[in-house]
Amino acid sequence: MNIRICGTGSALPERKITNDDLSQIMDTSDEWISSRTGIKTRHLATEETTTSLATEAAKKALADADMKPEEVELIIAATVTPDYLVPTLSCEVQREIGAVNAVAFDLGAACSGFLFALSTAQAYIASGRFKNALLIGAEVLSKIMDWNDRSTCVLFGDGAGAAVVRADEENICHVVQGSDGAKGLVLACENRPVNNPYHKMESPLGYVSMNGQEVYKFAVRTVPATITKVLEEADLKAEEISLFVLHQANLRIIEAVAKRLKQPMEKFPVNLTECGNISAASVPILLDNINRHGMIHRGDKVVLAGFGGGLTWGAAVLTW
Repeated sequence: MNIRICGTGSALPERKITNDDLSQIMDTSDEWISSRTGIKTRHLATEETTTSLATEAAKKALADADMKPEEVELIIAATVTPDYLVPTLSCEVQREIGAVNAVAFDLGAACSGFLFALSTAQAYIASGRFKNALLIGAEVLSKIMDWNDRSTCVLFGDGAGAAVVRADEENICHVVQGSDGAKGLVLACENRPVNNPYHKMESPLGYVSMNGQEVYKFAVRTVPATITKVLEEADLKAEEISLFVLHQANLRIIEAVAKRLKQPMEKFPVNLTECGNISAASVPILLDNINRHGMIHRGDKVVLAGFGGGLTWGAAVLTW
């Protein structure tokens, strides 16, 4: 038993911040940011929360799939920035949309989160335990950024994407995943330190830190290899793929992946120019963009790929 994506949705905060806006509050410029990353703008939450963005994306995905909330059997939310440690984001969304019959849990794999959620849903559905799932990637990364670190904070944005998947016996859906915890601290954010009556700790809140050069080298090496592997295991060639929907981290990375796969950039849709890097949300947001703009059609073969914190990575090839 395989799965098919039958509905997508996305949500972005109303406030759009340009590179020129950032140059007013820190020593940076549009030329510096855009020439190195391709990013021009990003959306930052002001009134929105991770839950509100995830809920909006989920409702849109259900509407696109023509599915009622009470029909949802499984909700998996991928995030590193939930509003609460407890309850989970997935349970918050379950409450907000009225998915009273769903099992809900969160999954943390940073920028690979949506791919890991997709793989997890496929395994559950293949086992026969569930027939459908609502998958969400949602982040408000602006709350864990050090806004004095001009090399990192300019890269990220906020938003949420969602997809509904159903069991499908005839569809192709093949996934590969990987992790390298030994190199995980090249992209990191500390959680609360131990602080109890027997161990007092007073330290500032942790913020995202990144060794951009190491992350870039990891991505341009690992992503093409992972996509090649998933295509080989699915007995497909890159030329048979209509679109490659990659995590939106850096335009240079996407261009390098296209070059190594010997595929035209026209097959690699991009929205990081407007959205920046939204970690677990970037793949489902882009997927919803191409779906709603008619860039993808029934029967097309599509590759999804996520990569980043952990370090983690994953790729899936599926039939639309």
